[in-house]
Amino acid sequence: MPNFAWKGRTRAGKLEDGILIADSKDAAAAILRRQQIQVTSLRARDRRIPLLPRLGGRINSSKLSIFTRQFSVMLDAGLPLVQCLEILGGQEEHKIFKAIINAVRTDVESGMSLAEAMKRHPNAFDNLYVNMIAAGEAGGILDIILQRLSVYIEKAVKLKNQVKSALMYPITVLLIAAGVVYIILWKVIPVFAQMFAGMGAQLPYLTRYIVKASYIVGSYGGWILLLLFLLSIATREWHKTYRGRRILDRMQLMIPIIGGLLLKISIARFCRTLATLTSSGVPILDGLEITARTSGNAIVEDSIMSVRKSVEEGKTISAPLQETKVYPMMVCQMISVGEQTGALDQMLSKIADFYEDEVDAAVGGLMKLIEPIMIVILGVIIGVIVVAMYLPMFSLFSKIG
Repeated sequence: MPNFAWKGRTRAGKLEDGILIADSKDAAAAILRRQQIQVTSLRARDRRIPLLPRLGGRINSSKLSIFTRQFSVMLDAGLPLVQCLEILGGQEEHKIFKAIINAVRTDVESGMSLAEAMKRHPNAFDNLYVNMIAAGEAGGILDIILQRLSVYIEKAVKLKNQVKSALMYPITVLLIAAGVVYIILWKVIPVFAQMFAGMGAQLPYLTRYIVKASYIVGSYGGWILLLLFLLSIATREWHKTYRGRRILDRMQLMIPIIGGLLLKISIARFCRTLATLTSSGVPILDGLEITARTSGNAIVEDSIMSVRKSVEEGKTISAPLQETKVYPMMVCQMISVGEQTGALDQMLSKIADFYEDEVDAAVGGLMKLIEPIMIVILGVIIGVIVVAMYLPMFSLFSKIG
């Protein structure tokens, strides 16, 4: 569609300008009049305007949750759709998100549906969001759908923060421990090694191994760090491939304690997403496909897609879900009950609530368990190094005695 550059004055006398997409110049002028803008200049532009600034990146989930909650409240209060978007765009401080909201408003003004306008901005509105908005527009319950979306996003943000809090502490402690050990091997051990060399005594096995490790770190430390950096990049790139993602994601689920926590998080996310979609009127096949894409784990994604294929053939959800052997029996049985009673969305919500509580308890227990384990690991590493350095001294003192 053609776009027009305009300049005008608001009712308050403030000068404003911008870009507007419309079928014709008259249509653009009419849109501006509805916005109570006195047009002083309106001309067609030949080249297509960018809908986003050059800055990239995804929109923060917390920011999207606030936007969705405010949007639902405004619609519930009876404000027109375009006016809601205009207010939300005007008060938004994030430059990229502000540009996206204004672009969506312009597209809606030009006759595009809200779902179609949002679909043009996947960095802000994913497939789940767009499909639910489309279902809300089709059913005339857009305000209710936005309320459900805001609740879903808030719970998803909470779940994501729980994962971060569960993994951040052990990773931080391990990195600090590795840094301390690296500094000891690099700077402290060589001093003892020179002293032992001056004595000319036979060193114990443990001391010799520590001294060799110190020599390797001192001579090739830079190369070791570079190798670790390249290895992390290679692992990340391999995770982007089909086979690599499935191998690494399966290994994640096999990690003791952490793997069980990640599976519970995947189950809670699966049930919450599918419940939100089905209760909003999204077809079950579309809901399963969207849920699979948002699962966050390739193994879980493959299991959901296999369930979708079975449902497409006329089967229920619970039977093929049980055959995947990814989900616990209790989940499959509760889904089966939900299908038989016609309350699948409610049953999925109850399962999601249960597993979110399980994740809360598991994260709390993990934090309590990790702290003493990390202390023991650090104590053992430092203790071995200290003992290895003092063994030759004990041997020397016994000979002098």
